[in-house]
Amino acid sequence: MAADLQAKYTKLAQEYSKLRAQNQVLKKGVVDEQASSSSLKEQMKQREQSLRKVEQEMDSLTFRNQQLAKRVELLQEELAASEAKGKKSKNKGDSPSQQGLQQTQSVFDEDLQKKIQENERLHIQFYEADEQHRQQKAQLKVRLEELERDHEQHQAIVDGLASKYMDTIERLQSAKARLEVKSQTLEGETNECRVQTEECQQQLRKCQSELNRQVKQSSCVIQEKVPFNDTKFSDYNSLNVPPHNRRHQLKARDVAGQALGFVQDLVAALLNFHSYTEQRVHIYPLDSSIEPISPLNQKFSQYLHENAAYVRPLEEGLVQLHQSITEDTVTVLETVGKLKDFADHFTSYTHFLQKILPYQLKSLEEECRAPLCTSSLISKNQELQSGMKRITSVFDKLHSYIILLALPSVRQDAMPQSSCSAVFTQLAACLHSLHDAVKEMSKHYSQKAGLEQQLPTVTQKLCTTNECLLASLGMFTNTTDKIATFFSNNLDFFTSSTGYGPRGGVGALNPLQAESMLGNKKKASDYMHAIRKPRAESVPYREALLNRRVLTSSTESRQGLTQQVMASQEKIARLEQEKEHWLLETQLGRVRLEKESQRIQDLETQLSSALGGGGGGGGGSPASALSLGLGSPALTSLDDGELEERGVGKDAMISTSLVGMLTTTPTNEEVGDEESREQLIKAHYMARVGELTTQLQVSDSKAVNFHAECRALAKRLAIAEKSRETLTEEVKLANQNFTRLQDELATTKRSYKEQLSMMSDHLCSMNETLSKQREEIDILKLSSKGNSKLLKKGR
Repeated sequence: MAADLQAKYTKLAQEYSKLRAQNQVLKKGVVDEQASSSSLKEQMKQREQSLRKVEQEMDSLTFRNQQLAKRVELLQEELAASEAKGKKSKNKGDSPSQQGLQQTQSVFDEDLQKKIQENERLHIQFYEADEQHRQQKAQLKVRLEELERDHEQHQAIVDGLASKYMDTIERLQSAKARLEVKSQTLEGETNECRVQTEECQQQLRKCQSELNRQVKQSSCVIQEKVPFNDTKFSDYNSLNVPPHNRRHQLKARDVAGQALGFVQDLVAALLNFHSYTEQRVHIYPLDSSIEPISPLNQKFSQYLHENAAYVRPLEEGLVQLHQSITEDTVTVLETVGKLKDFADHFTSYTHFLQKILPYQLKSLEEECRAPLCTSSLISKNQELQSGMKRITSVFDKLHSYIILLALPSVRQDAMPQSSCSAVFTQLAACLHSLHDAVKEMSKHYSQKAGLEQQLPTVTQKLCTTNECLLASLGMFTNTTDKIATFFSNNLDFFTSSTGYGPRGGVGALNPLQAESMLGNKKKASDYMHAIRKPRAESVPYREALLNRRVLTSSTESRQGLTQQVMASQEKIARLEQEKEHWLLETQLGRVRLEKESQRIQDLETQLSSALGGGGGGGGGSPASALSLGLGSPALTSLDDGELEERGVGKDAMISTSLVGMLTTTPTNEEVGDEESREQLIKAHYMARVGELTTQLQVSDSKAVNFHAECRALAKRLAIAEKSRETLTEEVKLANQNFTRLQDELATTKRSYKEQLSMMSDHLCSMNETLSKQREEIDILKLSSKGNSKLLKKGR
């Protein structure tokens, strides 16, 4: 059942994760579209700003053009006036002053022509820029509209998916809560089973200790009478089945898992180190892309290229070792067969290191023989050679200790148990030595890379390869440090006694005993499950207390309203029943009243007819007629005299007989009344049932409608919240735009004022220039008049 629940929960979790992934993708698409829309809006704002700047420049140029046009008109007027004055004067040869005026006029004409051409060129540029801006603006508007439509479609899709999968998510969450409650219940039951198992194991240990004590007592008695054979008794003790140590198994699996993580990091570091070393061999001292490398380096590169075939199996072997250590197995050196496989893989990697070591040393010697190799580089290469020799020797030592630890799984008497702790201690020391050797080699390699960067012929490829090599060595150093620290911290666990072994016996645990131990454990577990009484499913008390606050806070208002509604419904139902009861009683009373009234009328007519016929027929005939008419035997047996003797009048006797007939004599009409009453009751109740059914249907439809309205209002509220947020953002943007426009308006006003002041200054300077030119013209005119007078006088 727990497996089915776990499978259902897993399936629900997968569906939920899929839905969340789809929702995240859609949200990401919407966010991307919003980002692109905002970027386009920013581009549009920038284009508008540039357009406004161009318009401002156009306005300033237009103003400047107008000023220049006015200036040209003034100059033309002055030129025409000066020409008219010159014509009025004598038409003799041109004087030097007139030539100066003509030159000045030609300069002004050239300046005017340049200004006109510049104005035309600026007009053309402004028109082209305006057209380009309009086209870009139209394209951006079209693009913005498309993006807004896409955004609306994506938003609609997201809203639809959210509303569509909201019920699914709520159902999955409720199912998850139920599964969590059930899992907690199962965990509680599992803990109880464990407690019961531990109690049974304690009782079993007590029984075994009592049995051993009795055996010892009996053995002492036997020793007194019969010589005792220690060897035979120890052989019998070796047949005892040891108990299972679950705590040791959990610790062993945890330690194996941590070791697996460290070995995976070590494998990655070794792969990187060998690969980058191969890459460096192809780059330095000779670049293989330019010229062929030496045969030694070619062979070395070939061996390095095969490093994955020796490094990867280390990780695979430890993965298999970790998988073989479970809670239901026995983990000691004698039973861990996968350790031998890991030792074999480590042996092959150690042989690989020994195989490449000579080539590595020769390759460093070849680097030392390079023409640009300095003495410091040669010393660093020698230090690297010694470091690599040390690392290879440390790996060889590690290989020896791992082989020793793997021997008991192959042959039990290969290594005594007293030597295991010493092997583990030496292995821990060897791991620390490996860390020191790798750290020292990393330091030497870093110094060597720094020296190589100072060489004039160093390439970027070599620098990059050295950086990658240093990174791999740093990872190698950190990993060996972690492994050495981890092994030292767990050295007590490795060297301590595992608790496995036959009671009263001497020697280690063999695989047969481990198999018997696991079989007994399975039998004990099956027995505990068999004798365990099934308990009714219920919520644990502690869990109920923990969930009470949440349930109370979440359902308090709902429960109160439900109780009020139920009380109101019960009261209404009770009042309806009372109403129906009294309506039915009223209808029955009316029917009875009508029937009794009809009977009374019939009896009165019969009585009146009987009394009217007895007036001419004697004293006894009325009584006999009445008895015949009413079927009363009492009236036929008594005559008038007897009635008078008894003191009873005829009228009283007749009324008494009528009452007796109404109360005691059953007739066919009464039977018909009962049937009609049943029919009336049945019809009434059927009508009432139909009416209540109709009311129930109406109430259900109203409830459904109310629920739909509530959901619609909730959606509208959510949409209103979103629209409110959107409008708030729009208001903020509008305020920002308003502030920006105010700043631009102030800037435009300020620029216009500056341009006006500049133009005013320019006009003032031009007026001063014109006044100076006029004065010069007047002076020239006066001088020309004086010269002409002097010439006249000389003539």
